[in-house]
Amino acid sequence: MLIRFLYLTLKMTRSIKISSSIICFLLIQLFISVKSIAQTLHVGTGYPFETLTEAAAIAVPGDTILVHEGTYAGGIFIADLKGTSSAWISIFAAESEIVIFSGGTNAWQFTDAAYLNIRNIIFEHQTGNGVNFDDGGTYITPAHHIKFENCIFRNINATGNNDLLKLSGLDSFEIRHCIFLNGAEGGSGIDMVGCHDGLIMNNHFEDLGSNSIQAKGGSRNIRIEANLFKHGGDRALNLGGSTDLSYFRPIDAPYEAADLKVYSNIFIGSQAPIAFVGCINSEAVNNTIYLPSKWVLRILQETVDPDRFPPCGNNTFRNNIVYLDDQVVVECNIGPNTAPETFTFSNNMWFHAQLPGWQGPVLPVVDHNNKIGEDPFFVNAAEENFSLMAESHARGGALSVNEPEYDYAGIPFLGPRSIGAFQGGIATGIENEIVDINEKINIWPNPTNGEVHMEFSDLINVPLNISVIDAMGRISRKIKLPAGCTSFLLDMSRMSKGKYILYFTGENISLIKNILLQ
Repeated sequence: MLIRFLYLTLKMTRSIKISSSIICFLLIQLFISVKSIAQTLHVGTGYPFETLTEAAAIAVPGDTILVHEGTYAGGIFIADLKGTSSAWISIFAAESEIVIFSGGTNAWQFTDAAYLNIRNIIFEHQTGNGVNFDDGGTYITPAHHIKFENCIFRNINATGNNDLLKLSGLDSFEIRHCIFLNGAEGGSGIDMVGCHDGLIMNNHFEDLGSNSIQAKGGSRNIRIEANLFKHGGDRALNLGGSTDLSYFRPIDAPYEAADLKVYSNIFIGSQAPIAFVGCINSEAVNNTIYLPSKWVLRILQETVDPDRFPPCGNNTFRNNIVYLDDQVVVECNIGPNTAPETFTFSNNMWFHAQLPGWQGPVLPVVDHNNKIGEDPFFVNAAEENFSLMAESHARGGALSVNEPEYDYAGIPFLGPRSIGAFQGGIATGIENEIVDINEKINIWPNPTNGEVHMEFSDLINVPLNISVIDAMGRISRKIKLPAGCTSFLLDMSRMSKGKYILYFTGENISLIKNILLQ
């Protein structure tokens, strides 16, 4: 096109007088218009670009960098890759292909990025942080508008304070339908320093070190919703923390963290599922906490400066189910320099599985309208189904609040609202049949000797992706089923015996199922 235009332009100049400045202007406009057409930049062996770095160097707003199947070396550094609000840059794995970035200190380090959408990429075996997004060391120009979808962060090759996903000075971001597996002993699944306006939703965290998620250093307005935390670290959620003052974003932020919202999550295990650490004006509402190993929650202050930082306080713990046993030493651990008397507790259900006459938790303030000693009657806790049976008194027993609007399965909370992460199905005294995602996918037998039968409800009318993930976090198989598929037979007979995860994803669908091959 450009060559033809040049030819016609030169031909015209022979017959009419056109100034060179006009010709130059026309050429520039043409160049801009050509570059503005979105392109797909193919990356991989035998494709136009061998590495992500090469493709990123020429990518412009609206482009898609499509990475094809293979294992790529980590250690990638990319600066100033920016889309626009109307033309994001996408970095996707090719459909149904397994793309892994392995090794390196970081798999990726992106500095001052904006308007990027990253999907279906696997990161593993880094010696530092798995993936690092930062603002280049100055919050004058924060990184912003980054989305991660259907990615896997796993098996970090480090034991210290190293994180699967490290975010510093990042605003307006989303992390959805991702898996965080086998983190560093001293690190986090997601670590945020000075991050703002984020959504962390529908993710799976398992076998993490210190934390699944940490938000500190001036972080504010982070929404943590409908995630599963299974053995998610010493503090599955570290709401706040301790940050060197030079790393705060903004530099004069008067809190470690503020306005954090913890909604409709499930916690299995962890020393302390939720730790309020120097944070203010934050809330944990409609969560289900199952068998924590030491405390239910902690109230701590690690950054102490009365002239700048208020004590940890003005936080809320409401409408949560807490199911505990003799592992718990103290329900609420309170540290010095905090303001536990400013906390609000209300409408929580507390059940001790080993003490029938248990008198309830020891808390810093009264838990108003709570339910003590009543079994929540989960449908099947052994299979990690924490939805509520019909006889559960958690159904309809919560305080009416505006948020969260949806439960763990994506079902709207009704009125009256239920306690815990699942809406129980009572609306103005009338029973409603609520079908959650677990009931849409039926899998048997489990354990299995090789064949796994799957049946799908006709309510699932979108294509489904199934990843078979072994105990080390490696994807053994990847399957794509068309919309409307009602059944599938998975043959695992040639796989090694052991525990596997079946990870189902599709439009508005994210589900983890554990299966044992014996």
